[in-house]
Formats: sequence, structure tokens, C-alpha cells
Amino acid sequence: MKELLAILFSAILVDNFVLSKFMGICPFIGVSKKTQSALGMSAAVTFVMVLSTALTYPIYKLVLVPQKLQYLNTMAFILVIALFVQLVEILIKRFLPPLYRSLGIYLPLITTNCAVLGVTLLNIEYDTIGQALVNALGAGLGFTLALVLFSGVRERIEVADVPAMFKGVPAALVAAGIVAASFMGFSGLVENLFG
Repeated sequence: MKELLAILFSAILVDNFVLSKFMGICPFIGVSKKTQSALGMSAAVTFVMVLSTALTYPIYKLVLVPQKLQYLNTMAFILVIALFVQLVEILIKRFLPPLYRSLGIYLPLITTNCAVLGVTLLNIEYDTIGQALVNALGAGLGFTLALVLFSGVRERIEVADVPAMFKGVPAALVAAGIVAASFMGFSGLVENLFG
């Protein structure tokens, strides 16, 4: 249990895909203007990360490795991710049309989101599917944390007195750098708690 908690908190805080590994920056910048759309995108990405891991891990361990086809993992994983993204897109379009409209082009782009692919590729290194699923959940929660924090920062930046040349994306990137730097402090915390 201690090991799973360490994996979870490490994925959320220390190895945050957005703030530490700088993966998934496109939706991080594009969807984080409003908290509601950030939460919707985060839920979709977390859903896709967890379910993709639940399918790609056994595909890799039970099909690709025994057949010595490990070189096909990226292609196979992208197909699985695309399947779940289509499912999410259909569900959101059907049941949450305002969220579907607010996410726009960023929703189908989850398929090519390097954070989602990165999670599935890194998860095959774990010994058990349970560890891989906990890491995927932690990565999704870390993605959520980063987007929600950043959406709050961006909402404040919009009303702040920022020089004209820094308005918009430049101010957002500076703020993202500061938030990312603050997450470096969590590395010692997780190590001391669970190490």
C-alpha cells in the first residue's frame, strides 16, 4: 500500500506531466483560460489515461512482448488512445454540449497529447497492472491539479495590470514557469514520506 501511495503522490506532485515533464502543454495553454473548461478537459484526459493504461498494459505484456513485437507499442497505444478519445468525445457531445463547445479542437487532440501517450509508454515499465493504473490515475490527477491551478492564475492575470507586450500567452508562460518551479519542492516531501 505504501508503494502505491508513493507512486500516486509522486505522479501528482513530483513527476507531474505538465509541470515537471512539460508534456501536454497544448491543452495546458489552450484550455486553461476558464476553470470550468479546465476541469472538463482534465476529467477527459484522466479518463483516457486510466482506461488506456488498463488496455495497453495487457496488450504490451500479453501480446506484443511474447510475439517480440515491442516495436509496435507506439502505434498500438495510439490506436487504443484514439478509441477512448472518440468515446469521450461522443459522451461529452451527447451529455454536456456546452463543455463540448468550450473544449473545441482540444478535445480530439487528446489523441495526440504527448502526456497521454507518455503515461501509457512509461506505465509498461511497472511490474504490475495495479502500479501502472495508480500511476495513470496520479498522472491524470496531476494534470487536473496543474490545469485548475493554472486556470486560476490565468483568470487573475486577465484582470491584472500587465504590460501590453506580456498580455496573453507570454504572461501565461511566465506564470507557468513560476508554478512549475514551485512543484520542485515536492520531490523531497514524497521521498521523506514514502521513501
